[in-house]
Amino acid sequence: MSKMYYAENPDAAHDIHELRVELLGQKMTFLTDAGVFSKKMIDFGSQLLLRCLDIEKGEKILDVGCGYGPIGLSLVKAYGAQATMVDINNRALDLAQQNAVKNKVQATIFQSNIYEQVEGQFDHVISNPPIRAGKQVVHEIIEKSIDFLVDGGDLTIVIQKKQGAPSAKSKMEEIFGNCEVVKKDKGYYILRSVKE
Repeated sequence: MSKMYYAENPDAAHDIHELRVELLGQKMTFLTDAGVFSKKMIDFGSQLLLRCLDIEKGEKILDVGCGYGPIGLSLVKAYGAQATMVDINNRALDLAQQNAVKNKVQATIFQSNIYEQVEGQFDHVISNPPIRAGKQVVHEIIEKSIDFLVDGGDLTIVIQKKQGAPSAKSKMEEIFGNCEVVKKDKGYYILRSVKE
């Protein structure tokens, strides 16, 4: 089986596409490639997640599993957020770096297996988690996020019901003591927990 988008170094042959989209009212351009998540379009889950976020200028966000960068880079461009973006997939990260330049935004982008290389605390941790990497990864994103949030900060994730939204919600309630279903659309849930 060829390595998937949550592998460190996908072995799929390169197949570069350029996507031109509008996200959060901003015209964005993204280079994508084989071996990265959602290469032909910005997936519905990411678009829904973006529309459900409430970010103030200058707030620090951590985009976990950033892929080629649509979530984090759009938040910088639209809201002036300070974005840190991590992914395990080196090919996706190369694209994210190029996409930051293409969209004329600054972001801190580096390789990390979930939070392994991450330091500091953030106002918001955001993730469209890599479901195919398994429930354990999704739950680790949830469990450890609390250590990287300031008091009053929040974790927001998007997850499909059939891919484990109910168990993710339970895990978020267990870790944070709260979890709000911000939105449900086409089987996708936007879940948010606040560090109180």
